[in-house]
Amino acid sequence: MALDATMPILVVDDYKTMIRIIRNLLKQLGFDDVDEAADGSEALTKMRAKKYGLVISDWNMEPMTGYELLKEVRGDTSLSKTPFIMVTAESKTENVIAAKKAGVDNYIVKPFNAQTLKSKIDAVFAE
Repeated sequence: MALDATMPILVVDDYKTMIRIIRNLLKQLGFDDVDEAADGSEALTKMRAKKYGLVISDWNMEPMTGYELLKEVRGDTSLSKTPFIMVTAESKTENVIAAKKAGVDNYIVKPFNAQTLKSKIDAVFAE
């Protein structure tokens, strides 16, 4: 799938400020169609209603974590191909490995800037 600036992106985070930061970074990169969800279950509902070109999800959320969301997405045939980037505050090796096993496309450790986000998104769409 090619990278397309018009594709809708879903940002999932229970922390409003983080959503605002990621939304601003995406805007700097030319992405304007950005939706948000406060947790994994809200994200799933939105994903089933609209096709997203990319999901950027925080790992630590209640009640449904980004990791659980990732597993649900990968287990759902209609959603399983959606590119998925996980955002986390800690780069615990076991988390990275678990996310990779569950089918994450890329991984970003907070804090990050537009350049890092761009390189992670580019890498996902480089295949």
